[in-house]
Amino acid sequence: MAKKIDGYIKLQVPAGAANPSPPIGPALGQRGVNIMEFCKAFNAKTGDMEKNMPIPTVITVYADKSFTFETKTPPASFYLKKAAGLNKGGSEPGRAVVASVTMAQCREIAEAKMVDLSAIDLDQAQKIIAGSARSMGFEVTE
Repeated sequence: MAKKIDGYIKLQVPAGAANPSPPIGPALGQRGVNIMEFCKAFNAKTGDMEKNMPIPTVITVYADKSFTFETKTPPASFYLKKAAGLNKGGSEPGRAVVASVTMAQCREIAEAKMVDLSAIDLDQAQKIIAGSARSMGFEVTE
């Protein structure tokens, strides 16, 4: 028989750096989940990834206070900032251009994020990533 689901918790956790401090501790604590057990399991699963890469995580909490978690690919903004060599996007997107990325870079990012995007093929995924780049104040060049 399947376990009864008590709820879901969505967090962005740095790869290999989960610890019981906020936001992880309070979010899991109020559901009665063992915080250290999650931290150890998450760090083991993401230990081979780039350090401090933000990993969107969906934690399924069951009625018996057990849990499972699913990790997704890092946000497109993380990949775009890395490709442009910046720490943050533009403060005035649409008015000021802070950097430029090529369509080839957008395609690489789309290939990495394809499992989490709602695109049918790689060309559509590339357009989604290019749109994200424009909304961050980046110029998309051929």
